[in-house]
Amino acid sequence: MYELTKDFRFEAAHTLEREIDRAASRRIHGHSYRAEVTIGGEIDLATGMLVDLGQLDQALARVRAELDHRFLDEVPGLAPATLERLARFVWQSLAPDYPGLLHVVICRDSLGERCRYRRE
Repeated sequence: MYELTKDFRFEAAHTLEREIDRAASRRIHGHSYRAEVTIGGEIDLATGMLVDLGQLDQALARVRAELDHRFLDEVPGLAPATLERLARFVWQSLAPDYPGLLHVVICRDSLGERCRYRRE
């Protein structure tokens, strides 16, 4: 089986309800995010490809457009906009068109944080 990973970056803002650092978390603040999408399966013998990267680029651009430079709390299905919910949101956006989707990872590299969502 092959695995192909493609990533994209986006900048977005959100708020959080947390016990620790409560006041700062409630203020609107932003992060730089990186999303990694991994698809698995066998290659098409005629094309030699697992997926057409041009088509995948277009799909990722659509997802990115929903998230980039947005206030994530206002994106339906994301509030509260945590790493966990972002990973699931990207998964749900891509899974119907990519049945071989193995997992989505959302990273905040500057903070050393990442969350992986995968099918069970």
